[in-house]
Amino acid sequence: MIPRSRTSAEALADHVPGKLLASSSQGRPWEGVLVQVFSRPRDQESYIVPAVLEPLIVWVLSGAAIVEERELDGAWTASRVKAGDLFLTSSATPYEMRWRATSSEPNESLHVYLGLPLLERAVREVLGPGKVRPRLRELSGHTDPVISVLLERLRAEVMGNRRPSPLSVQGLGQCLAVHLVRHYRDERAPEVFPQGGLPAFKLHKVISLLEANLAKGFKLAPLARAAGLSEFHFSRLFKRATGYSPSHYILDIGLEVGYGGASHFAAAFRREMGLTPTAYRH
Repeated sequence: MIPRSRTSAEALADHVPGKLLASSSQGRPWEGVLVQVFSRPRDQESYIVPAVLEPLIVWVLSGAAIVEERELDGAWTASRVKAGDLFLTSSATPYEMRWRATSSEPNESLHVYLGLPLLERAVREVLGPGKVRPRLRELSGHTDPVISVLLERLRAEVMGNRRPSPLSVQGLGQCLAVHLVRHYRDERAPEVFPQGGLPAFKLHKVISLLEANLAKGFKLAPLARAAGLSEFHFSRLFKRATGYSPSHYILDIGLEVGYGGASHFAAAFRREMGLTPTAYRH
């Protein structure tokens, strides 16, 4: 599998080693918050974690390990973690990760993704209308009793014998969003996307639409309409937010979602568009 620089919250499980044990989505689109429980290998060699638009909280359920993280080609930073410790990641760029178990217990963790519209509501409530959504601080091996209580309730909701309640999951997610905005916003960091770029909630909507309709062929107009922009302005703001033009971005997705290789994808692309991906990009 070719590493992706970006992916969606739902698809990240395909990029991280381990087994999905439970999920709040139950096979339907998630709203506001996505909760997943994973079993991870005891020891894991270095791998690339793609960036995800939604902030991610990882809470260690069982096991202990030395976890190392770094920016691509940067210096490794190690954290000793145990059950109850958490990570908060909101990076807009991919990073590298590895770990080594230091106990005999199973390595299990809870992942919670908070939707961007949910965070926007929390920002308006905590900071007032018109405020730009701040970047959240990055945390590794951190403890917070309030977050732990909320995460334990989410764990019980998705791991219990009854069907998970969307209302309960979303309510707990709202509490988490408000707590993060109150206590973990990074005032020194710039806003999530450069000023003038495509807003985060529109970018998430467009990427989801693009990935859901990949098999139908690439068309710029529906994406621009979904963002409420002309094709010219949409292309410009999309590239400002992601670093890729919409057509360039779709090339990476094509290899990721099941095409056997570049030639296979190029043939399918040419059937739809009437020219090769390279020619289209140029």
